[in-house]
Amino acid sequence: MRKAGGRTLVVGGWVRDRLGAQGSGLRAQGPTPNFQSAAPSAESPEPKDIDLEVFGIPGDRLGALLASFGRVEAVGQSFPVYKLIAPGHAEVDVALPRRESKRGRGHKGFEVHGDPFMSLEEAARRRDFTVNAISWDPLTGEYEDPFDGRLDLDRAVLRAVDLDTFGDDSLRVLRAVQFAARFEFTLDEATAALCRRIPLDDLPAERIWGELEKLLVQAARPSIGFRLALDLGVIERVLPEMLPLVGCEQEPDWHPEGDVWTHTLMVIDKARELNADLDRPRLLTVMLGAVCHDLGKPATTAFVDGRIRSLGHEQGGVEPTLRLLDRLNAHTIDGFDVRTQVVGLVAHHLKPSMFHKAASVSDAAFRRLAQTVDLELLARLARADCLGRTGDFDCSAMDWFLSRARSLGVEHRPPTPLLLGRHVLSLGVAPGPRVGEILKQVYEKQLDGEIASLEEGLVEARKILGM
Repeated sequence: MRKAGGRTLVVGGWVRDRLGAQGSGLRAQGPTPNFQSAAPSAESPEPKDIDLEVFGIPGDRLGALLASFGRVEAVGQSFPVYKLIAPGHAEVDVALPRRESKRGRGHKGFEVHGDPFMSLEEAARRRDFTVNAISWDPLTGEYEDPFDGRLDLDRAVLRAVDLDTFGDDSLRVLRAVQFAARFEFTLDEATAALCRRIPLDDLPAERIWGELEKLLVQAARPSIGFRLALDLGVIERVLPEMLPLVGCEQEPDWHPEGDVWTHTLMVIDKARELNADLDRPRLLTVMLGAVCHDLGKPATTAFVDGRIRSLGHEQGGVEPTLRLLDRLNAHTIDGFDVRTQVVGLVAHHLKPSMFHKAASVSDAAFRRLAQTVDLELLARLARADCLGRTGDFDCSAMDWFLSRARSLGVEHRPPTPLLLGRHVLSLGVAPGPRVGEILKQVYEKQLDGEIASLEEGLVEARKILGM
């Protein structure tokens, strides 16, 4: 591009993370989930998600020049971003500097115009935070930093580039929340005051979920973001089911840390700390379970015999959990039924401790519980719940619970039915509801441990049929 009379700069988050790796203010992000690469460092030869802005070359020439390096895909209609795909290399997004004009509500209500001859400062002004408005020239090693983003990195401060245009995209309020948690930055007070005034009712569920996911899985301590979200009014506007947790008292003997809100944030942090080995859908399931596990407490908390009790809060949490998941449009992720599993975690998160305390719990109880929730994920959430408080509590019940589930082979799913429809049909039963009734009765016997083979299942089916 330089030979063609232009100048190419690396822009956006990669530059921020590169400076962080070189010792600026970015905090460590904790254990990295196994589905996500670590943040790029100064030594990374093949960084992911690299964005380039090319100054001095008109758009019609830019695409043609890029085509000499690999396949080029133009993304977008009014303003194309060129995705350069070269074998053996990371994908690179290349665009002209641009200005954005707000013309309507929502993230699509912008007019975008590319201008290869605009100034560096004007090009950077459209960015959200100063730490994201730094660019880097890979040919000279020079940083362009018209809004003092490097100083804010060193100060660990998130500050809006332009207070007049920051609110044009309301998603930036949620970005402030997840950035503050991921990098353990303080939000500049003028920016925070603006965030409190920006309406969020134009944000679609998928954009809200995208920022919440980053908060839950990319921050070492997501609680930082949740506290900021409460301060900015984001909880009230986006996750209202969590608001009643604030100030909801708990029995001090079991929860010396304080109210349900405080406990929930501690559980969220502990869940993030302990579960980085999970894949994306299962980690998100446990994290959402941590967020929702005590949503039933405000409606069930009462003083009983001089003590604070929340009897039935597990089942009481199911309805608000469903409302929260509906608002986020959270269902299946990568083929995993996150919605059903989160509801199961909320409804049964005390079961590992209850099973452990009981004088004896049958194998059938484990098999039946496995019909409603992944028992390993349940044990993981229960461990975070046990450890997510102040004081010294015995959390060995979760080890016992998971060991027992594994010994029965039901840690991830209930037993596979031994008797199938084709077996019942082979006994001369006509297709219809009767087949399902027989299968259900035989499977109940299997869950009870009374049937352990197909032959025994057929014998039971014949008994049911009077054969």
